[in-house]
Amino acid sequence: MTRLLHFGYHQAMSCIFPVAIFGTLILTRTAELPFIHRYDLILLILLTVQYLMYRSGLETLDELKVICVFHVIGLVLEMYKIRMGSWAYPEPGYAMLLGVPLYSGFMYASVASYMCQIWRRLKMELTGWPGLAAAGLLGGAIYLNFFTHHYIPDFRWWLTALVVVVFWRTWIIYRVQGKTYRMPLVLTFAIVGFFIWLAENIATFLGAWQYPDQHESWQLVGFGKISSWFLLVIISVIIVAQLKHVKAGRSGSR
Repeated sequence: MTRLLHFGYHQAMSCIFPVAIFGTLILTRTAELPFIHRYDLILLILLTVQYLMYRSGLETLDELKVICVFHVIGLVLEMYKIRMGSWAYPEPGYAMLLGVPLYSGFMYASVASYMCQIWRRLKMELTGWPGLAAAGLLGGAIYLNFFTHHYIPDFRWWLTALVVVVFWRTWIIYRVQGKTYRMPLVLTFAIVGFFIWLAENIATFLGAWQYPDQHESWQLVGFGKISSWFLLVIISVIIVAQLKHVKAGRSGSR
C-alpha cells in the first residue's frame, strides 16, 4: 500500500501541466474577463505555467525542449485537421494561426510533459527496444496516416498490428521506493491512450474544441478515438525514448 501511494503521488506530480490545462479551461469557461478573448487568455496562462514549472525545477531544460517539439507537431496536425473539417474552434481570438488557437499545441505537449516527468520520477528504462530505424519508421508512418487517411484508405488498424509486432518484446522498467517493476510497452500505450480519451471528453465538454456532432449539444467522443490516441502516444514515446537514449549515451561518454 505504501508503494502504491508513492506511485500515485508521482503520477499526480507528473500530471501538473495537464491538470493546469483543465483548470484553465474551467476557469475561462466560468469567468469571462473583459478586453481579452478566451483562447488568448488560455495561451497566456499556459505560457506562465510552463515558465513557472521550469523556474521552480519541476521541469528541466531538456524536458522543456521536448514539450516545444510536441507543441509544433500538434499545431501542424491541428491546422490540417481544421482545414479538413475534422473539428473546429468556434470562438474568436488573436493568437490563432490558420484558424487554430496557439494554445492547442499545449494539449499535445501536455502528453510529452507527463511522459518526461514520469520517466524521470520513476527512473524508467526500456528493454527490448526495436531500435531507431524500426521505431522511427513506424512512428513516421503513424503520423503520416493522420494526414493521408482523408484521401486514401485509413491504415490505422494495420499500423496498430505493426505496433504489436514491433514492440512485442519491449518492456518498461520502473522503480517505486527501491523495488523494480515492469510492464509491456504495448499495454502502456493502451492505458495512456484510454486516459487521454477521457481527458478529451472533458476538454470538449469545457469547449476547448468541438467535433462536428457536438455543434448542437455536447456528446460523448466516440470510442474509436481511443485508437487515434493509442497511435499518438506511440509517437510520443518513440520521440521521448530516443531523446532519453541519446542523452544517456552522451552522459556515458562523458
